[in-house]
Amino acid sequence: MLVQSLPGMLRFGTRNDPLWIDFDRRIGPYEMVNNHYHIEYEIYYLFRGERNFFLKDSVYHIRSGDLMLIDSYAVHKTSERSEPDHERIVLHFAPSFFGGFPREEKELLLSPFGPVQPLVRLNLQERRHVETLLGSLLAELSERPPGYTLHIRNMAAELLLFAARRLRKQESSGPADELSPVQRKVTDIVRHLNQHYGESLQLDTVARQFYISKSHLSRVFKEVTGFGFTEYVNITRIKEAERLLAETDWSITRVSEHCGFDNFSHFGKMFKKLSGLSPRAYRKLNRPGG
Repeated sequence: MLVQSLPGMLRFGTRNDPLWIDFDRRIGPYEMVNNHYHIEYEIYYLFRGERNFFLKDSVYHIRSGDLMLIDSYAVHKTSERSEPDHERIVLHFAPSFFGGFPREEKELLLSPFGPVQPLVRLNLQERRHVETLLGSLLAELSERPPGYTLHIRNMAAELLLFAARRLRKQESSGPADELSPVQRKVTDIVRHLNQHYGESLQLDTVARQFYISKSHLSRVFKEVTGFGFTEYVNITRIKEAERLLAETDWSITRVSEHCGFDNFSHFGKMFKKLSGLSPRAYRKLNRPGG
């Protein structure tokens, strides 16, 4: 089925399900505002258009026919390029999706999300194969015949298998695109923020450290990553706070201080804003004995 014949928006499942899927045909400017990181593994496929895709500490220029593979808890965001219209599908796989597979199969299906090149540029034959899988999945979702949920899960697993096999043939040889000087500078700054999130990270201080003006840094950081400078710092800190609350017995105050917050009240407000829960509730949910 041609994707163009489908409705402009289709949804499957919710965030509480092992698999949930978003398909959108977007006209005009669009920028992600939520879900900057999450426990689910994610496959992003661009049917049409071009996007900037910021992932972890790098920016990628993705085009029609490109796959992006996003690891669990990896910070990411898409933003527009010169032509904002685009058509994409995102498949989110919760860890529980892989629970029913034998160990070797589970490891294979999760292998695309490891420390490999996350951008997969498909040749024409590969693109036709992927779009056949996704077209079949979306047709079932649109028409909803008996057993459509089983078919959708099977097509999603087929896509994971394709990605795993495809990446075994792909050499991990660095970025797929040559970065501009500005992109390289912002990448260096992002890596600095990722390493020093527990320290004071003021825009003017970081700008001086990297020999760039405060106003220029603010502008190009947003252009390259899709995030505001302070927004990215807070996301990085809260992401680490979530990990510490789930994996350690540290007090909430200690977690706050370790993650670079000098005001406990601000930490609580920012944590609730980004995670949807208070630090205490988050720990209770992720550590039943916590």
